[in-house]
Amino acid sequence: MDRGVLMASLGPRPAGALEPAMAGAESYTDAEVMLRVKAGDQSAFDYLVQKYRRPLVSFMYRMARNSAAAEDLAQEVFLRVYRSRQTYEASAKFTTWLYRIATNLAVNHARDTRHERPEVTVSLDEPDEETGTTLDVADGTITAEEALLRRERMLAIRGKVEALPERQKLAVIMHKYQQMDYKQIADVLKLSESATKSLLFRAYETLREQLKEFL
Repeated sequence: MDRGVLMASLGPRPAGALEPAMAGAESYTDAEVMLRVKAGDQSAFDYLVQKYRRPLVSFMYRMARNSAAAEDLAQEVFLRVYRSRQTYEASAKFTTWLYRIATNLAVNHARDTRHERPEVTVSLDEPDEETGTTLDVADGTITAEEALLRRERMLAIRGKVEALPERQKLAVIMHKYQQMDYKQIADVLKLSESATKSLLFRAYETLREQLKEFL
């Protein structure tokens, strides 16, 4: 039953249905929207799924490096959110609660599949980690050699982030790619802000040292 509700929320919207699933949702905090989910408002859940699906798939992909697994893990996050609706309390920021669920799932998945992780690769049409632009050279703005160098750089960054200790990797992904601040990351990882800053400092120092030939 719960999975059916989730699939309905993830399904395609009718043509022209560009408005939020929950009318006036922008005037509520995410925690208030979640309290409406708790009260039985299905449109509130639809709204949260629409808002956070892409960020969660992106987060899970950076952890799992597998598109199908990222989609499945993101769905599992929403399923757990829905199943936990009756016990939800707005004592913390909604994103903290959401990413704590996501982090636990991602870590467990990484541990369960550590012997079958695919080789780190990058597609020619995948956005650059830094600039957000693709490696396509059809427009002539960069040479094939420049594209190859950018591809090597992306592979190097990805591989070194992948090799970081688990907590450092999680912190970097949340900070750099999910644009979460120190407090949010600290809350998700159950650390103090100073410990989180130290964790990120060590991670970025390691990356700078290991990637200095690309900087």
